[in-house]
Amino acid sequence: MAASSIFSTVPQAPPVAVFKLTADFRADTDPRKVNLGVGAYRTDDSQPWVLPVVKKVEQKIANDHSLNHEYLPILGLPEFRSSSSRIALGEDSPAFKEDRVGGVQSLGGTGALRIGAEFLRRWYNGNNNTATPIYISAPSWENHNAVFLDAGFKDIRSYRYWDAAKRGLDLKGLLEDLENAPEHSIFVLHACAHNPTGTDPNQDEWKQIAEVMKKRFLFPFFDSAYQGFASGNLDKDAWAVRYFVSQGFELFCAQSFSKNFGLYNERVGNLTVVGKDSDNVSRVLSQMEKIVRTTWSNPPSQGARIVATTLTTPELFDEWRDNVKTMADRVLLMRAELKSRLEALNTPGTWKHIVEQIGMFSFTGLNPKQVEYLIKEKHIYLMASGRINMCGLTTKNLDYVAQSIYEAVTKIQRIYSPFEHANL
Repeated sequence: MAASSIFSTVPQAPPVAVFKLTADFRADTDPRKVNLGVGAYRTDDSQPWVLPVVKKVEQKIANDHSLNHEYLPILGLPEFRSSSSRIALGEDSPAFKEDRVGGVQSLGGTGALRIGAEFLRRWYNGNNNTATPIYISAPSWENHNAVFLDAGFKDIRSYRYWDAAKRGLDLKGLLEDLENAPEHSIFVLHACAHNPTGTDPNQDEWKQIAEVMKKRFLFPFFDSAYQGFASGNLDKDAWAVRYFVSQGFELFCAQSFSKNFGLYNERVGNLTVVGKDSDNVSRVLSQMEKIVRTTWSNPPSQGARIVATTLTTPELFDEWRDNVKTMADRVLLMRAELKSRLEALNTPGTWKHIVEQIGMFSFTGLNPKQVEYLIKEKHIYLMASGRINMCGLTTKNLDYVAQSIYEAVTKIQRIYSPFEHANL
């Protein structure tokens, strides 16, 4: 008789929703199928895009015979860390002038979040403190909650962000939640192109948010995954982070270069640390070095070299900025075209939020039943929340997608309306 496995009591974990959606899309044989769930940029031919500047830099690195495969320092490639932080904070940031900025190369933006979370759990607001409240927007990227939970925090809360009725920012609710948060709470903020809503505070709203956070001694932890991708302008998309620094905040900023460099599988990220002075930053980095050592020991070099070479070479930097604008402009065009088609079809409801939102994702307002209809009947794959990736739209499928959304909204309204048989 065979012995039972020591793993027999391990439960089957549910699949990650967005990857399950992509797997279902790939298995679908219908020629009409469209993937609006993928979390990556796609060209008008629905293909991944290797940025021309990245191809050029990869060749440059391959031809540099002085390079080798020795370990990088634990905190990462120095020129990558410094140039990444400068992109986030700006060359003229007072934090650089006062030598109070540090960086930690990480495995993508997720790695930056995790290293930051581990440090905060160990050293923020008390030694090994798991009780500090972590506030995450409602809704947010699903990994935000998981990263802080896995780092050991016990009190994960949500703050109001999305107003479903007006399909925009719930500024009043957000400010109230900031006011009512315990002092020294940690707030995870999306630097730009909020995922999944695509709705960002404007500059005046960011100023109000910063004012309350300063008054309440709240710690900002920015997640910057889409710099340049939101507006096509690197400086505009970094405005919120830079404003908080100008107001004297100490903060963390998790950066990802997956989207704006197209380096998805290279896992290139950076955690920018802004402190009160150089001594504080030095001690923080010394503890982060200990965390990295037991997490991935030290980071990989290829992606970091691509980013660092690009950011520190003026002509390559200019080319990269143009490549980023190409991607952002395509997203903006798809937003305008989808809105135009939905309105031309007289699709019930308002659709102006599609062009008011920004970045890769749009919170369409479609409900789960309408999403189910689109997937099952039209082979259009999107998240149950109604979030779509605008890059999944192309000039070839826009008409089909718009017509399908029109049908989903009109048919599901008829089928599921609670007032259908009322004597109104």
